[in-house]
Amino acid sequence: MSEIIIGTRKSQLAVAQSTLVAEELAEKFPDYKFSLKKMSTKGDRIIDRSLIEIGGKGLFIKEIEIALLNQEIDLAVHSLKDMPGEIANEFELIATPQRANPLDVLISKDDKILEELPQGAKIGTGSLRRKAQLLNYRPDLEIVPIRGNIDTRIKKLYSQDLDAIVLAAAGLERMGWSDKISQYLEPAISLPAVGQGVLALEVRSNDDSIKELVKGINHHDTYVRVAAERSFLSYLEGSCKIPIAAYAQIEDDELSIEGMVASLDGSRLLRAKLKGSREEAKELGVKLAQRLVEQGAAEILAEIKEG
Repeated sequence: MSEIIIGTRKSQLAVAQSTLVAEELAEKFPDYKFSLKKMSTKGDRIIDRSLIEIGGKGLFIKEIEIALLNQEIDLAVHSLKDMPGEIANEFELIATPQRANPLDVLISKDDKILEELPQGAKIGTGSLRRKAQLLNYRPDLEIVPIRGNIDTRIKKLYSQDLDAIVLAAAGLERMGWSDKISQYLEPAISLPAVGQGVLALEVRSNDDSIKELVKGINHHDTYVRVAAERSFLSYLEGSCKIPIAAYAQIEDDELSIEGMVASLDGSRLLRAKLKGSREEAKELGVKLAQRLVEQGAAEILAEIKEG
């Protein structure tokens, strides 16, 4: 029996997610053995500083990509929202299993929803995207930067005397912790990150046999939605240093994508939405980015980069 080694981060959530992928592959390809190689990344090791300070997007994937390049692993599983808009030519994002819940959620003390939190409430999040949208919705809030695994951030709700924290629904649901959620934040309040709720399966671009295998668990609609969102991100050269969001959906065989760019304090927030065919997913993402540039996104992005 041939063994396929799957590279994953060591965190509880990453292992749970990679286990789901391994199980799906094993069910589809019973003649293979699928095992996990758990790895520590720079993003996991340095948790006392913001991602912006220590290098931004890609911090959770670099060590895993090196192992992939060195053929220590055959396949890498990432949270797609941790991946930069462009990846090196040596690698290929070959498949995405079906998307989990893409929304942001609020976990609060006393189970209050966002609208019920007191004036000046402290909300913990390390995401500039979430911060900008929360402040745009409620400028009175105080946003406190927090990092760490899901359980670490939940503990900080109490240890740092916060009123609430904002996390991704997908992680909590995959961990079986949905009961901790106080509120699902609608996209009108907090548009999700590019690829939120999606697992990215990355392989060596020259490894045709693994490519064919992994494609076997690709969820086509998810892959199409992700293509639109990532082309939007790539056009705007998005990173975790910029409040940027995009969320694509497929309804009645039509693809729609909504995008957002905001200033760091949320005082300026631009949104736009486009519809088109599934076949033009990447083009639609680019058109949406261009639409926001016409609305003034370029000025906002330039100010952030200069600042």
